[in-house]
Amino acid sequence: MATIHLAVNGRPYTVDADPQTSLLTVLREHLDLTGSKYGCGEGQCGACTVLIDGRAQRSCITKVGAVAQRPITTIEGLGSGDQLHPVQEAFLEEGAMQCAYCTSGMIMSAVALLNRNHQPKESEIVEFMDGNICRCGTYPRIVSAIQRAARAMAKAGAATGAGR
Repeated sequence: MATIHLAVNGRPYTVDADPQTSLLTVLREHLDLTGSKYGCGEGQCGACTVLIDGRAQRSCITKVGAVAQRPITTIEGLGSGDQLHPVQEAFLEEGAMQCAYCTSGMIMSAVALLNRNHQPKESEIVEFMDGNICRCGTYPRIVSAIQRAARAMAKAGAATGAGR
């Protein structure tokens, strides 16, 4: 066991864990942040996706010792108070979920994409989201939700004068 300092959703945490433990396990079992889901355990399905330094990363194959003190964002840290993140809003508005098991991972990957590419083409969305699996097959609605979120974020940026 080691003492590991984490920065999750803008808050500092200290956990006693083996540095080789998966980040997903620490998030779920030590910090009670259960929005990230255990899917395949091999980094192939995307259900466990979180943002590390703003980039999508599979928490099931990420060792907690490797991300100490790096900024980690989970689905629980996206919104602000009662205000959902634009991607979360768009997923609701487009009905881009059915069973919702994959949803947090899909949303986190979509946020990472839109942080990098503010106006992605449909083909770019499909390519970027390729590692996230939805067993219910809501892919067309997921793509529509990401496009809607991109428009909403661009409009909000224009309204606040924030440059993109």
